[in-house]
Amino acid sequence: MKYVWFVGMVLGALMILSACGGSEESSGDGGEGASLTIGISLPSATHGWMGALIDHAETEANEISESEGIDYVMTNAENPNEQANDVDDLIAQDVDAMVILPIESAALTPSGQNVADADIPLVVVDRELENDAADVVVTGDNEGIGRNAGNYLVNQLDGEGKIVEITGPPNSVTEQRGAGFQEAIEGEDGIDVVASQDGDFSTETSLGVMQNILQAQEEIDAVYTQDDGMALGVLQAIEEAGREDIQFITGAGGGTEVYEHIQDDDSLITATFLYPPTMSVEGIRIAADLAQGEEQAEEEVLLDATEVTNDNVDEHYDPDSLF
Repeated sequence: MKYVWFVGMVLGALMILSACGGSEESSGDGGEGASLTIGISLPSATHGWMGALIDHAETEANEISESEGIDYVMTNAENPNEQANDVDDLIAQDVDAMVILPIESAALTPSGQNVADADIPLVVVDRELENDAADVVVTGDNEGIGRNAGNYLVNQLDGEGKIVEITGPPNSVTEQRGAGFQEAIEGEDGIDVVASQDGDFSTETSLGVMQNILQAQEEIDAVYTQDDGMALGVLQAIEEAGREDIQFITGAGGGTEVYEHIQDDDSLITATFLYPPTMSVEGIRIAADLAQGEEQAEEEVLLDATEVTNDNVDEHYDPDSLF
């Protein structure tokens, strides 16, 4: 009798354990308590527009982790090869959605395809890939920035003047801002682009590039830069050279230091066009929704390229802004 009683106890315990095991497997398949993870692959930066974007991304990812229990893994790369390796690592970790800001569009396009082939929902922020691997693209209106800047300079110069263009490195942002600018000045016979060089979205690089251009060009009326940081480098070069022929510099982004120049009637930087670093917040939010199986109504989220001049700069200026 004791033997029968013991066997009955063992069988009962096994049935209870089996039931518990079935419940745990169900939660792992997406039920209540399922663990989700977002992979985030960004460039490396600690300041400027990119530094602010990274900070906003991490803040939003932390908030989603605390409020919704969705984990995240963030990587920051110095170059496209490192970023491609980061993306492969995130795929290997079987994340439930991924956010990528490509350092270079062409170089990261195969990585984006790898994400799509792994059936991982993909959100691309800022710089687009050269294929349709992304489920959603979140970006500013880059063509609008170039077009608005071109129209601004044409109007300020009354259709007559020599313009220098300082571009970014090879990626979709640079191409689109350049295309919009060319569209705006096309047919303006009095506008002459006397130089167009890559400033690498860097204040320091743009300083050196503009120094060389100033030596080569005896007459310049305005400078169109594709980035606020580059506008500051260009301004420094002009001031150090003591050039007085240049009347206007435009930027892109909406940085605090550039806003302060726009507020100063004596500064050559007279306009910028919004490209907010908070776009990473939208990208992380969308990735969280995709990770949870929610469908997105739009494949592209486009932010306005609002013109900021002395007339409306006070509406946008925030002295405590990270950018």
